[in-house]
Amino acid sequence: MAQLSAGDELKGRRALITGGLGFIGSNLARRLVADGVEVTLVDSLVPEYGGNMFNIAGIEDRVIVNISDIRDRYSLAHLVRGKDLLFNLAGQTSHMDAMADPYTDLEINCRAQLSILETCREVNPEIKTIFASTRQLYGQPQYLPVDECHPLRPVDVNAINKLAGEQYHILYHNIYGIRTTVFRLTNTYGPRMRIKDSRQAFLGIWIRCVTEGIPFEVWGGDQLRDLTYVDDVVEAMVLAATSDSADGQIFNLGGEGSIDLRSLADLLVDLSGSGKYEVREYPRERIAIDIGDYYADFSLAESTLGWTPKIPLAEGLMRTLNFYREHLPHYI
Repeated sequence: MAQLSAGDELKGRRALITGGLGFIGSNLARRLVADGVEVTLVDSLVPEYGGNMFNIAGIEDRVIVNISDIRDRYSLAHLVRGKDLLFNLAGQTSHMDAMADPYTDLEINCRAQLSILETCREVNPEIKTIFASTRQLYGQPQYLPVDECHPLRPVDVNAINKLAGEQYHILYHNIYGIRTTVFRLTNTYGPRMRIKDSRQAFLGIWIRCVTEGIPFEVWGGDQLRDLTYVDDVVEAMVLAATSDSADGQIFNLGGEGSIDLRSLADLLVDLSGSGKYEVREYPRERIAIDIGDYYADFSLAESTLGWTPKIPLAEGLMRTLNFYREHLPHYI
């Protein structure tokens, strides 16, 4: 008998995606709908956080949308009940916003995560949870590539709160048996990402500028980064959702290799056929929380889940550019 694929194993299941109208959540929703999953999206649609109704254009009649805040425990109890899977992707992602307003970041990235897990424990302890964390909690790397054993040295408020959120997830797995997988993401990019500004990722504002034909800024330029195309992130989450070996695990995700920011800017300009950029010194208010060079060792995800990034950087950037050339008015 042929072995079922991860997508086949999900057919007929019921999934809840927090942050479901956002970048990764909406791309995940499209994949799950195609796999025959009953999908409910919860999103607060706070303007700064990236939720966008256009992100579900074409599947809006195949998902259930609930506009509410993950800080509202009462609505969460209703949403979590009866679900097989929880993809917990909602969060405040801007490092500068977190430094300017640390209490809101604490509420969303830490306290709300504890509330979600308590709700699961009380009304649906059988649910399986996938949590989106960040590579930012490693801080400035002591060695490269960074594996999951690297010391955790957060350099900003956002990373401290995300670390607390992920550790709550692992604790609830260890103590209460709530099956949980954590992914530490790095520079996810692709269609439906926020491009109004750099709140979600620096690449977003680059994409907008190139698409609109205006110059963009590259800060520093020598820093090494790896990038993960959103479809590859979605694939990792689907694999974890269907794998018992992923329970209680923390995985790095990464890209096909590292690239310095100046070379990344050159590649983007070359692929677009136009565009210009200016290299600037790193802004003083940002340099204190910059992590320097970073790229991930994702061999644990490879050995446990069979996951590797499939979309080459040039192809992913081209797909992203084409998407915004067609749909730019919905994202600015």
